[in-house]
Amino acid sequence: MSHKRYAAMVLLGPTGSGKTPLGHVLAARGLLNSRCVHFDFGENLRDIVARGEPDDGISRDDLDFLRRVLDTGALLEDRDSPIALRILQSFLARRRVEAATTLVLNGLPRHVGQAIALAQLLDMHTAVLLSCPLDVVLKRIANNAGGDREQRADDDRALIERKLELFRQRTAPLVDHFRDTGARVIRLEVTADMTANDMWMSLSDRIGTR
Repeated sequence: MSHKRYAAMVLLGPTGSGKTPLGHVLAARGLLNSRCVHFDFGENLRDIVARGEPDDGISRDDLDFLRRVLDTGALLEDRDSPIALRILQSFLARRRVEAATTLVLNGLPRHVGQAIALAQLLDMHTAVLLSCPLDVVLKRIANNAGGDREQRADDDRALIERKLELFRQRTAPLVDHFRDTGARVIRLEVTADMTANDMWMSLSDRIGTR
């Protein structure tokens, strides 16, 4: 039996680069007259852990594991892909996402193994890299440039630096992976005061030039 695959755009970038605000703008404004639905994996994880109750195929052991993931900034490894897929599938069902809609992925996949696992469900046709070095990340977080950092428990300087190193080691290789699979890769240079609307306009221009 063939399974429906959803068209998806992947947002890649280190913590603080503006993925979540850009995802919200894409969901509100769409892209080139196409409807977008924003899936923020980190936000979903935080909501699941905050509820503290097993739900949507997530067991109490899963909750304890996801709490540790959030506390340490660790990645879900290949063996944990079923958890990530269950969270995504639950989101798709709740939001009644249609195949014609572009799903904007934020925080998933975060490494090549996850991308391979997600390919059974998603056609990840475009990857958008928000290029943002450490000094810019720190300024954006300090100034809350994206408007999404209030009450974030994971904005400790040491944890931010660990997350950026993890991004370089594990997530950045996704750029080559997506190129190898034929996806379009778009790089946006992010500045300290760049807003989500700025990013959306730049992305719209870049997408429209293809």
